[in-house]
Amino acid sequence: MNRKRLFLRYYGDPVLRKKAEAGVGLAAPQVGISSRVFVVDVTDGGGVRTKRAFVNPVIVERAGTVVGEEGCLSIPGIRADVKRAARIVVEAADEDGTPFRLEAEGLLSRAVQHETDHLDGVLFVDRLSAIKRKLLEGRLKRVRPPAERSAEPSRTTPSL
Repeated sequence: MNRKRLFLRYYGDPVLRKKAEAGVGLAAPQVGISSRVFVVDVTDGGGVRTKRAFVNPVIVERAGTVVGEEGCLSIPGIRADVKRAARIVVEAADEDGTPFRLEAEGLLSRAVQHETDHLDGVLFVDRLSAIKRKLLEGRLKRVRPPAERSAEPSRTTPSL
């Protein structure tokens, strides 16, 4: 089987700002594939684990608001408080193309919203106030993929 090697994409890479095309696959814009697909592997406070793929997800309901700290593999070393919906309902297909509807709260809700944002070219730093973004500006300019730090290409495997 011929497999394409995937590399994590970092802040400043244009693919993170591009709205992903509809499609089916096992990758996301963070690894350079423009498909409306993401995976989550989240364990909530009660120990319940959700590990699944979301293909062409659409958040159809949002309720309440909650502020919580977020980070991103594509923006290493930077974390900030982000306001999100407290509860969501998302409709998507799984990796086999089977449609599903999922109600989510807590960390799962936050993860689904964060990853859906990636499919729309939105990063968590875009959800910060102008003042907070300005304070992070210098640090964001220093974020570079490992390939730019050395002659070796990145071998970072995504952990979505």
